[in-house]
Amino acid sequence: MDEENLDIKEKNRSKPDMSSLSPRYQKIWERVKDELSSSSHGIDHTGRVYRLSKTLADDETERDVLTPAALLHDIAREKEDSDQTGEIDHARLGAEMAEEILIQNGFDEQKIERIKHCILTHRYRSGKRPKTKEAKILSDADKLDAIGAVGIARSFIVAGEYDEVLYRDVDVEYYAQDNLTEEGRVIEVQKHAPNLEYELKLKKIKERLFTDKAKRIGKERQEFMESFFRRLKREIEGKK
Repeated sequence: MDEENLDIKEKNRSKPDMSSLSPRYQKIWERVKDELSSSSHGIDHTGRVYRLSKTLADDETERDVLTPAALLHDIAREKEDSDQTGEIDHARLGAEMAEEILIQNGFDEQKIERIKHCILTHRYRSGKRPKTKEAKILSDADKLDAIGAVGIARSFIVAGEYDEVLYRDVDVEYYAQDNLTEEGRVIEVQKHAPNLEYELKLKKIKERLFTDKAKRIGKERQEFMESFFRRLKREIEGKK
């Protein structure tokens, strides 16, 4: 694809509407857009997590920490995805990057530490559990965006990005032993498929939610996904 067509593609790319953000948060959002594209973990995901965190929060005090945390939570994601060594954890690096950005935008030290804790603990694999209410809400918002209708759509975006097949009918336990690391990372992505992602990871997400609101939403989204993948299996098998 030539440079002109790449420019047209970028201009036509869907961007979440974040015009309601205050000027202070708009500056943070602009920095986030410089770091992320519109991949499955890109700016579209960030926009949805921001909106979900607002839904889950109870008051403005929580939102005052949650807004910058939600905007910045995946800022290092593409750095992790492009890292061939597997050493980068986007939650840890993202917390470091966020600190610099927050200082530049006049946040005080106490609030920066609260925001960094949210970012550092939003990822289940990082091994750090959220301790504050804001951190639990961000973790829940991030997890909820991986399930339901959006979760299904994202799983197929990822499948396309990594050249996975539409559906793979295999023994899930044997597959996990053969193609997952101890940390749950997929070894050979071409052997993976959206239904396997659901069986091995997505269906377990509802058990990792902290807040009551998120648990209610997670239950509904989980049931929808279960129904979808059952139907997908029937259709793959040529049944009604």
